[in-house]
Amino acid sequence: MADLTAIVERMNIIGADGVHIGTVHRLEGHRIKMVKADSGSHGDHHHFISTGLVAAVENDQVRLTANADSAILLEEEQDGGAIMDDG
Repeated sequence: MADLTAIVERMNIIGADGVHIGTVHRLEGHRIKMVKADSGSHGDHHHFISTGLVAAVENDQVRLTANADSAILLEEEQDGGAIMDDG
């Protein structure tokens, strides 16, 4: 299991495939709060990703167990709900 206490602000979050997903704003409970700029069309607020997806914390990176395209689909809103885009 990854050492979640090693997750700090400004670390890059990458998928298992090495693709950049976002940047850590901070750790909040069992979720990583990402910087607003990584929230795509939702840039006015933060998105979150579960620490359950963390495979490793190393070299200033948080590496996830899922590929980037899958991990992005697992991002959450502040209330824990799924990301919803109008469409």
